[in-house]
Amino acid sequence: MDEVNESKQMVLQMGGALKKYRKEKNMSLDDLAELTGVSKLTLGNIERGETNPTLAIIWKISKGISLPLLALFTSEKPVSLYRAGEGLRFSNDQKNWIIEPIFKNASNDIEMCRAYLQPNSSYHPEGHHVNTTEIATVMTGSIEIQVNGEIYTLNQYDTISFRADCPHSYTNHTESETVLHISLKYGF
Repeated sequence: MDEVNESKQMVLQMGGALKKYRKEKNMSLDDLAELTGVSKLTLGNIERGETNPTLAIIWKISKGISLPLLALFTSEKPVSLYRAGEGLRFSNDQKNWIIEPIFKNASNDIEMCRAYLQPNSSYHPEGHHVNTTEIATVMTGSIEIQVNGEIYTLNQYDTISFRADCPHSYTNHTESETVLHISLKYGF
């Protein structure tokens, strides 16, 4: 399956998972919009697979329905292979922060992704789910991570762990892309 078809398939999977969740909870699109802060129109488009939502929209949905981000994407395959730069990718509005989902466990409390931060740029995510731990390892490059106002500089293969429901940001002060491996451990 080529990259375009695989991405379309993942978007359809997300839409199906979201619709299934909504139906199981006997919710209307209006109810879901109120819960997530995402417009009814956008949610409808996602459910029908007519749009590839931004990372910010997916996080709003994930937090609003108290499910890990990757729980919105299902895979029934006994073996899943995620090659760097292929498959599903999400970016922020500025397109300087890109993530590629790579793993979630069956209980939906741990997920992993590859993240790419472009040169001379920053990413300031909203706080994640309550009691979530984020573990970030620099695979290439270096990065400055700010957690609760304190700055940590990480170089290749350095790892940091912190509560992700508090204010945090990533800044790449270099002229090269920084690649990270990020794991999220949800506390619900």
